[in-house]
Amino acid sequence: MTRSIRGSRRSALLLAGLATSGLLLSGCSAGQVAETAGTVPSVQGVNVAAEGGVFAVRSLLIAYPGVDGYQAGDDANLDVVLYNDSPNQVTVTVTTEDARDIVLSDPHAPRGEGSSPSSTETEPPAGAPARITVPPLSHVQLNSEASTVLRLIGLNSRLHVGEAVFVTFDFDGTTIRAAAPVAVPLSPAAPPEPIIERHTGFEELEDGHGGAGGTGH
Repeated sequence: MTRSIRGSRRSALLLAGLATSGLLLSGCSAGQVAETAGTVPSVQGVNVAAEGGVFAVRSLLIAYPGVDGYQAGDDANLDVVLYNDSPNQVTVTVTTEDARDIVLSDPHAPRGEGSSPSSTETEPPAGAPARITVPPLSHVQLNSEASTVLRLIGLNSRLHVGEAVFVTFDFDGTTIRAAAPVAVPLSPAAPPEPIIERHTGFEELEDGHGGAGGTGH
């Protein structure tokens, strides 16, 4: 009975400590845009909203690179949908510290051959951040289903499934910084080739069954 009471007290103290830690973390971010504010779990992509939910980044992820992943210096498509729930037009500036540049590109352009500007956007000069205009109470889709995508140019290091790069979205002064994960394949990898056993006939000779010169039964 004494052991049970002590165990309950330990659990209560542990839960209280966790709750206090949570309150301290919340207090530290007061008045700032939290990196995980408004995060909604999803199978593919990360969803993050600015404080107040006026601006949001949805379905953020890096295109699946294949089993070998990305190598340092490779380019990678960055899918995202930018939301503007304010009554004013906003310009979103996109930057990262994990690649040399971010540019607007044709999602189907071969990687490593630079970006292809869309009819409505102009490719920024080398080293300049990508900028996207989002109308009021609207959104802009930048992914493989649209005519334009964000492209990371010259990754700083190797990147595999389960890893991520940090990307910053500045909505005219309101900043959202989020980790863009590498997408996982939508279907499982093909199973390995089955081992095919070849029968030469010697198995039967060893057992004394059949074969040329065999006595048979």
